[in-house]
Amino acid sequence: MKREVFRTGTGVVTIAALLLLTGVVQGVQKPLNPPPEGFVALFNGKDLTGWKGLLKGPYDNPDKRAALTPEEAKRLQEEADANMRAHWKAVDGVLTFDGKGRSLCTARDYGDFEMLVDWKIEAKGDSGIYLRGSPQVQIWDTALRDVGAQVGSGGLYNNQKHPSKPKKVADKPVGEWNTFRITMIGERVTVILNDEVVVDNVILENYWDRSKPIYPTGQIELQNHGNFLYFRNIYIREIPREKGTNRLSEQERKEGFAQLFNGKDLTGWTGGAKGYLVRDGLLIVDPSQGGSVGNLYTEQEYGDFVFRFEFRLTPGANNGVGIRVPKGGQASYGGMEIQILDDASPRYRGWLKDYQRHGSIYGVVPAKTGYLKPVGEWNYQEIIARGRQITVNVNGATVVDADIEKASTPKTLDGRDHPGLLRDKGHVGFCGHGDYLELRNIRIKSLDK
Repeated sequence: MKREVFRTGTGVVTIAALLLLTGVVQGVQKPLNPPPEGFVALFNGKDLTGWKGLLKGPYDNPDKRAALTPEEAKRLQEEADANMRAHWKAVDGVLTFDGKGRSLCTARDYGDFEMLVDWKIEAKGDSGIYLRGSPQVQIWDTALRDVGAQVGSGGLYNNQKHPSKPKKVADKPVGEWNTFRITMIGERVTVILNDEVVVDNVILENYWDRSKPIYPTGQIELQNHGNFLYFRNIYIREIPREKGTNRLSEQERKEGFAQLFNGKDLTGWTGGAKGYLVRDGLLIVDPSQGGSVGNLYTEQEYGDFVFRFEFRLTPGANNGVGIRVPKGGQASYGGMEIQILDDASPRYRGWLKDYQRHGSIYGVVPAKTGYLKPVGEWNYQEIIARGRQITVNVNGATVVDADIEKASTPKTLDGRDHPGLLRDKGHVGFCGHGDYLELRNIRIKSLDK
């Protein structure tokens, strides 16, 4: 056979070598996208390291798996791993399933996390992603109208009490790559599909035992229904779980700070309807508790002060800090509201004003952005009120430092009346806007004479 060559300016390269260099030859590994900051790869693009097979039924049930003896678990896992290797392969950087065999599982369990994954299906494809071993974030061909797939992918398909369908159809045409961003904190799941929020902080129910909440930890599974499946760029960022710590530092004691939240109950607070609760030392804003998530205010009024607290956002979460608010007044107009907001969420893309971003004095002074930690991590915020000067610090960075009288003259940025903006005194508190988030270590130092 004649040996074909390709001449370059620096020498001669065989066509076979050129194909190897360009990754055309089947089996040549294409480069994996590097994990985003804070994430690690669950799939290395080369083999099944870090994965295991799903145990055959009835041991696909987490409760039944937990009841196995070590000897039984080992034997069943060996069989499951053999099944996995026969049907799941790494092909050119893509995790590929041949339509036979069982689902694929992470080798270890996860609790709270943020996950990125690209997926692709063929016509009539049906799949899903189990979270903590429970079904599921749905993947399917929207043309399968006989099973309801026209609603789109990303929904929590097996929910019965809480929403199971996605908010919108965001799927790309069959055969094209889609991207999920899945965040799970506690029982709640947010799914962003192709940059569209399709599941917004919804409780994932325990499919295996509906009398119990979802498991605190569990494996992540790539589910199949006998179709060819393709996954790539699978990354995860684990979110540490921390209970509330509510104590003053020695320096804060010396400076005259006082605790506003004791970590046990709502002593010293008023309002809030049913949307605020205390658990594990945390003040939790939870709209699923029933009733209206209104505003929760200190019983005491404050004029000048240093107010400090820590907060943990869920995706798209919206809240606020009301200061100098009169009893029964609306924070953003009757006093001032400093925004608490996951302003990077796709939920707000295209319409959020600068004066609505996190740390801003709502409608009046825009905050500098880029200082929030990733969703699910704890942030530290400090608000200093001295007369007309309001300063907001987020994670050590000053994002607002403004004279509110000058900032609202001749009019406010939003063009609306803020009759309470120049009040000298009022209540301090949190403004519920229907989203779940957690607060802790809430303290204040009065600067009033």
